[in-house]
Amino acid sequence: MDECVLAERLMGYDTSKPQELRAAAEFVTGWLETRDIAVRRLDHNGLPVILAEAGPKTGPLVVLHGHIDVVPAFPDQFAPRIEGDRLIGRGAYDMKGALAAMICAVHDVADQDRVRVRFVCVPDEESEDVDDRSTDVLVAEELSDADFAITGEPTDLHVGVQAKGVLALVVEVRGTAAHGSTPWLGDNAILKSYDVFRRIETLPFSRESSDLFDRPSINLSRIHGGDAFNKVPDRCRMDVDIRFLPGQDTEAILEQIRALPDVEIVRCFTRAPAIVSRTSPYVLALRDAVSASIEGEALSIGRDGASDAISVLEAGIPAVEFGPVGAGHHGPDEWVSITSLQIYRKALVDFVHALPERLAERGGPGLHLVDGDVA
Repeated sequence: MDECVLAERLMGYDTSKPQELRAAAEFVTGWLETRDIAVRRLDHNGLPVILAEAGPKTGPLVVLHGHIDVVPAFPDQFAPRIEGDRLIGRGAYDMKGALAAMICAVHDVADQDRVRVRFVCVPDEESEDVDDRSTDVLVAEELSDADFAITGEPTDLHVGVQAKGVLALVVEVRGTAAHGSTPWLGDNAILKSYDVFRRIETLPFSRESSDLFDRPSINLSRIHGGDAFNKVPDRCRMDVDIRFLPGQDTEAILEQIRALPDVEIVRCFTRAPAIVSRTSPYVLALRDAVSASIEGEALSIGRDGASDAISVLEAGIPAVEFGPVGAGHHGPDEWVSITSLQIYRKALVDFVHALPERLAERGGPGLHLVDGDVA
């Protein structure tokens, strides 16, 4: 089965739902096992985590990390279709296309005897439960011996050496209640919330930039307000999703928001930006593996979105985001380039085969990792 056909099969499962997620995991497990790939299944909060091993018992350990869950979509989006070079449907770009190519690459490198490859497929990367992710558990219990990890998030075949951090806020805006027939006597907290959000968009932190990012990302993702039809609402809560830049101080951002009148931050979650050394031999080997197939510098990308790669990085293991070409993830016309899936699969395989020589150039046997580089 080639990577496009496998991606189509995976996209047919509505893996925003636990039951179909389990069915998709069963399919992946069966696909690997029938090709003599050693597979283990773990459970995390009732959802399946897949781990597979390929290659020798010793040597540098590379982790290929992906997620099988998707955000919700309409039923027709789980019927993938092909238009020219585009495979279209929910999960095509984020990230069942990459996942399919990774699964095929694991099979492709199974017979080589110099690099250990561990495939990890998690069920909850898209989950709103930011405090209990399976990748965080895996990093502690299953990936502590890893030397490098590739997370297959969308990067258009560039190696993502940076990603924005996450600052997720629940912001409460206060107004003044009044009877619904006399709204001019009150101060509508719902309407006021929109004004507060627009002010957040113009705060000083929002105008900062870095070498790979033009600006932070700020999204009003959800709003809750009002408790009666005939009442001017005096409380409104909104979820604000801020993706901040490497080097920005979250406390400084929070101070700017707290300084707005009639605003209280009632809940806050933060995840650090992802940054990996561009001189790591693992990163350079991956760059070389894909450079012949793309235009421009392969290390020139920073991702606006966050991913599980940060969990690996925070454990001291260098990790990058690297995925195929496409667009529209989380949107109605999500697609991935079929040609890029072929290139992506080949780049992963070429990376594994070329890695021992790259490591030997940087010091040979006995080298160890220091801050994502080799010493």
